[in-house]
Amino acid sequence: MAEQITITIVDDEQDMRESISQWLGLSGYKTKTYASADLALKEIEPDYPGIIISDIKMPGTDGISFFKKLQKIDNALPVILITGHGDVAMAVEAMRIGAYDFLEKPFDPERMAELAKRAVHTRRLTLENRALRRELSDGTVLLRKLMGTSSVMSRLREDILDLAQADGHVLITGETGTGKSLIAHALHACGPRQGKKFVTVNCAAYTEDELARRLFGDDGQDQPFMDNSLDGTLCLEDIESIPASIQARLLSLITEYDLGEEGSRLRIIAISNETGEPDQTLEDTLRHDLFYRLAAMQITPPPLKSRGEDILSLFNRYLENFADEYGCDQPEVSAEDAAQLLQAQWPGNIRQLINLAERTVLQSRRGSYSITKMLSSDDDQPETAKEDADSKPLKEHVEAFERMLIDNTMRRHKGSIQAVMAELSLPRRTLNEKMAKYGLSRSNYVG
Repeated sequence: MAEQITITIVDDEQDMRESISQWLGLSGYKTKTYASADLALKEIEPDYPGIIISDIKMPGTDGISFFKKLQKIDNALPVILITGHGDVAMAVEAMRIGAYDFLEKPFDPERMAELAKRAVHTRRLTLENRALRRELSDGTVLLRKLMGTSSVMSRLREDILDLAQADGHVLITGETGTGKSLIAHALHACGPRQGKKFVTVNCAAYTEDELARRLFGDDGQDQPFMDNSLDGTLCLEDIESIPASIQARLLSLITEYDLGEEGSRLRIIAISNETGEPDQTLEDTLRHDLFYRLAAMQITPPPLKSRGEDILSLFNRYLENFADEYGCDQPEVSAEDAAQLLQAQWPGNIRQLINLAERTVLQSRRGSYSITKMLSSDDDQPETAKEDADSKPLKEHVEAFERMLIDNTMRRHKGSIQAVMAELSLPRRTLNEKMAKYGLSRSNYVG
């Protein structure tokens, strides 16, 4: 769950800061109080998980000086200033240079709470966006998001690391919901272009004219808006939707960069969703010369149905996350449910799995849930699941369920071997053997 935003109250008058803290505390906020700006400054760093409410008139460092110092630490930190009638002009000037808002004494507590609510929301969005940007620039973080211990996922991560070091264009194909956009970001972040521009354009989201302007500029000349990110990466999503006229211009642009004296300064990662129509391939949709330029290197994430026991480990991870988010106990997965999860076709892949996990948690809060029923209610699920069930041996299902049970129990008991042995009625030697067999290590659950 996201870290709770703290409202930091700075005022040299004890009664004032305590009354503000009490009121905001009753409104459900976490608060901290400081008698001076200098004391507060010792605690505040970039990405501080909070907002500031400060009096303007204080001995030592006054509110305006405090605000200016906070701007140097983090210029997106919301600062609400409390001012007397004679200091309103000063507060207005502070807002002009970036203060969030001000309250004039005597102020309405309801207005203060509403102002704090909006500032907290703004701060939370800022911190979430920063965290997302950091994740999208950190290849190791992105690779960890491609979760799974199956051989096909191990190969996928290795392929990403290999292709990230190359400089050619990459085509990513695969079913919807398999993480193609995440792979594109990882290819950029794991290679020498890390830290440079990564620009995404969805070819299906614009009209032909709008797409041309976004790719080649408003003046109609073949000068792409990627001038903003040369030496970076252009990610073209839904490449199968790109109009024929733009295909020709894009090919010309790629050829110009690829044949330039300095080599290609621009890397294109094209993403295509499989249409499910066997008589129509991406090679048929794109002109051949453009296709072979974009498909210099290719990568295809595996569909969820081919990932074996990853299905159970991922489902349990999402159950755990949603149970934490909604403040309830994690639902248990029965042997019957586990078998159904392993046999399902997952046309929506990871997205479908996440949605099912959230629905399971929401239903469990009402005391009754059936993973099997929810799976069977999905479109086209019963027949395809039944057909696929015969192709998987019972031993595979049993082992996957056994691994899931041990993994869940180890998580619940934070790696306590004694507690796990007691709950599962397993002797230590048997537990050790099974953990080694399934690649489970106690160190992953401790702490």
